[in-house]
Amino acid sequence: MNYKVIQFWKELDKSKYTFNETTKTFSSEDNNLVLDFSDIDWLTFKTGSDCTFKTGSDCKFKTGSYCIFDTGSYSKINTGKECVVVRRDVYEVIELEEWKEIKLNWYNKKGFSYTKETNTKTIIIDWKEIKISNESYEELKKSLI
Repeated sequence: MNYKVIQFWKELDKSKYTFNETTKTFSSEDNNLVLDFSDIDWLTFKTGSDCTFKTGSDCKFKTGSYCIFDTGSYSKINTGKECVVVRRDVYEVIELEEWKEIKLNWYNKKGFSYTKETNTKTIIIDWKEIKISNESYEELKKSLI
């Protein structure tokens, strides 16, 4: 499989991420990545914030905030805040809502649907996902500022 993982204009050292070619699963704790998997469908990504993705269709993303997704159709995306999706098959840009998971429509059909409404947020501590209520999340956020 041909793919590129770049950080700060250099190829990211392979010790800083895992990519299982059998399950097509990519995982990295690093931020500020540029991931080019443009010729590969059915991928799963778990990354930090400030990442840019170029992928095929039917991908799943679980990321932090400030990410850009240039992806094909029918992908599932769950992100932090201020992320955007660029659909190249229908020339559409979608501004994502914080912590709301969406699934893109099929090929050549604009739009998306929410996969689930939730009153919880998932926070990641030491790469362990912890679900907390929106109210607890806001209180935690205030206490850390």
